[in-house]
Amino acid sequence: MTMTFYHYWRSSCSWRVRWALALKKVPHQSVHINLLRGEHTTKDYLQLNPSGYVPCLVINDKPYGESLAMLEWLEEAYPQNPLLPNDPLGRMTVRQLSLIVVAGTQPMQNLEAQKFFSDDADERAAYARHWIARGMDSLEKMVALNGGKYAFGDSLTIADLCLVPQAYNAMRFGMLLSGYPATEQVYNRCRELTECNSSAPEKQPEATP
Repeated sequence: MTMTFYHYWRSSCSWRVRWALALKKVPHQSVHINLLRGEHTTKDYLQLNPSGYVPCLVINDKPYGESLAMLEWLEEAYPQNPLLPNDPLGRMTVRQLSLIVVAGTQPMQNLEAQKFFSDDADERAAYARHWIARGMDSLEKMVALNGGKYAFGDSLTIADLCLVPQAYNAMRFGMLLSGYPATEQVYNRCRELTECNSSAPEKQPEATP
């Protein structure tokens, strides 16, 4: 099986999948797509992923989009270092935690949504912080209710792979994690993990200040 992963260094969606690939030790080639230069809008990239988003995972010459779908496939195809609980209700809770980020928070605060909202940089930042705070409030309550060492119990799950990049985004927008103590605890613990750090934005070769 051949695999090529198209991603942007600071994309939280990309970080989720980079982390999973590292955890499951999946061999792949990596191709950086520079969003600031519009490389995601080129004809060649849109043929891979018609949505124009990152990441995109090409498996045996066939492209696939959407980070959560990739995480679910990696869990099924590479069951080592599992990222979902065994019981169905536990899996539903992990998916709920993940979707708070993937569906309810990150899309609202991404650059495309900000640009649509306003041409003013300060207004964009305030807009992003509003949606991040709303999502982080929900996430905090869920983690406080269901968490242990990690977002769900004492084992790393897909929920953590979604939580950590979103918490990182919150800090990028000047928000303090101290307002979300359960989330902050999980974030700090995850950042001690080798695979989390190796897949983090600042560790990517393309990272810029």
